[in-house]
Amino acid sequence: MSTTELGGLTDIQQMMVETVRDFANKELLPQAIEIDRERRFPIESFKKMAELGLLGLPIPEEFEGAGVDTQTAVLVIEELAKVCGSTALGVAAHTSLCTWPIYAFGTDEQRAKYVPDLASGRKLGAFGLTEANAGSDSGGTQTRAVQDGDHWVLNGSKIFITNANYAGTFIATAVTDKSKGTRGGITSFIVERDTPGFEIHKGDEKLGMRGSDWGELTFVDCRIPANQVLGEVGAGFPNFMKTLDGGRVGIAALSLGLAEGAYERSLAYAKEREAFGKPIAKKQAVAFKLADMAVQIEAARALIRNAAQLKDAQQPYTTQAAMAKLFASEMAMRVTFDAIQVHGGYGFTNEYHVERMWRDAKLCTIGEGTSEIQRIVISREILSNHE
Repeated sequence: MSTTELGGLTDIQQMMVETVRDFANKELLPQAIEIDRERRFPIESFKKMAELGLLGLPIPEEFEGAGVDTQTAVLVIEELAKVCGSTALGVAAHTSLCTWPIYAFGTDEQRAKYVPDLASGRKLGAFGLTEANAGSDSGGTQTRAVQDGDHWVLNGSKIFITNANYAGTFIATAVTDKSKGTRGGITSFIVERDTPGFEIHKGDEKLGMRGSDWGELTFVDCRIPANQVLGEVGAGFPNFMKTLDGGRVGIAALSLGLAEGAYERSLAYAKEREAFGKPIAKKQAVAFKLADMAVQIEAARALIRNAAQLKDAQQPYTTQAAMAKLFASEMAMRVTFDAIQVHGGYGFTNEYHVERMWRDAKLCTIGEGTSEIQRIVISREILSNHE
């Protein structure tokens, strides 16, 4: 079942879904297999999405964004992911991990300087948080920043950074006062691509999301002007925790889109493919798989909508974002796995897309906090509410 068959969408949401679906089928679908095989970032598609206003979805129009709410933004990510997970990931990371934090936590001067270029798509954004020894333990950041007059000097490195090799604006975290720990000792910085001492290196080959760029960032005596501190000095950890909450809703929507794409292809294939004299959809073993797919997709959609509604209402949604991300990402792994099974031997080839969707779905259980981290967040929240 597609989003438009659900009802309850506003006219704007309906229009956005139809526009993005048409774009995805005409622009992304013909090259989805190719960019996966060639591990090629589809930069031309991003230029076209910029023209459609898809790179600044939640940003107000005064900053050249689309000014849509979270519920509408996640519908867009979902539609992109139904066709190409790599493209959806690049858009989600650009929007929720770089553009939105600068708008949310930046000064008026920072918003004016950076947000219009990002929201319009004139520049892509990236978020430098993960390190070789600080992944799930994001508070274990080892990159250091020392103040020197009206600059901060950064030394360290970041890995697995989405959009790294194409971004013009970055957010990077660094320890500024180790004695204060995570709650006051980590600061976020806005870093421009051409800053001396800042280098970008191409990332390793990946299992999935091969059309999504990633790379490593290194800082060697990299001098960042003090006016590029994002938020207050020492507020990096709580601010990027808020950033990740929103990002998790986006990854949940991406997971949903992957699952929907695999399900819709499986449904169509099962109706056409015949075995033992009738379509395999008539066989209970296959029909039950399709039923389970549909149920799991609807459950994920409900969780995502709930989290998005809470965010739009400016209500606490940390638990709901974690729940949506946990369930949707693991659901996507199950649905895409079963989609391969429904397709049989053809599912094992790349011609039918579902094996790519299965590989892409795996990242959703890791990025923006692993499934294990989501369970920590959820258990901590529900236990603290019952003390």
